[in-house]
Amino acid sequence: MTAPPPPARLLPANSNNLEIAADLLRAGGLVAFPTETLYGLGADARNETAVMNVFQAKQRAKDKPLIVLLQDIQEAAQYGELNEHAYRLAEAFWPGALTLIVRQRDSSPLAPGLNPQSGTVALRVPGNAIAMRLLRAFSGPLTAPSANITGAAPAKTAGDVMQGLGHAIDAVLDGGACPGNESTLLDLSGGAPRLLRDGAISRGRIESVLGPLDI
Repeated sequence: MTAPPPPARLLPANSNNLEIAADLLRAGGLVAFPTETLYGLGADARNETAVMNVFQAKQRAKDKPLIVLLQDIQEAAQYGELNEHAYRLAEAFWPGALTLIVRQRDSSPLAPGLNPQSGTVALRVPGNAIAMRLLRAFSGPLTAPSANITGAAPAKTAGDVMQGLGHAIDAVLDGGACPGNESTLLDLSGGAPRLLRDGAISRGRIESVLGPLDI
């Protein structure tokens, strides 16, 4: 009889444990962490094996793209083709709960498995201090789908993550409870900006920057 994998390490989000989490990520591991929306499931977004492990841990269909978290607009420009709309929205709402879908640069080092069905990538700079500290400690892009099994309730606390994914990932950074609202998803990869998912940043706030949106 095969023994189950060991449970994830539950790490209070202090400076020492942020470095431990960054080391786990560099080694290809999976680490859940708080954001300004929900707990996200982090992996090195440049590591194809780690990205595939995110899909496996979440039991997520591989044709559902993953969001990528970054430190700032300059890093975002390394991976995606940012147009005027992207820069205006980033200035208004980043760091924050707005995810922008843009065309991925041909030179991007991101793992192909993030979005195998098209040449786009979903990017966000998080407005959560722990998430930003982890990004700085890791010094690279991280995946950030919600840290729950697909179809289960989203994880708002470290305990929720441990209950759902505790034997499928390496660690959870415990930063307290998250608000529980998803990021707003806006597609800038085609012609007119298109709202794909309502979330923490309201349609009205986006339209105050860009004008009327397609839905």
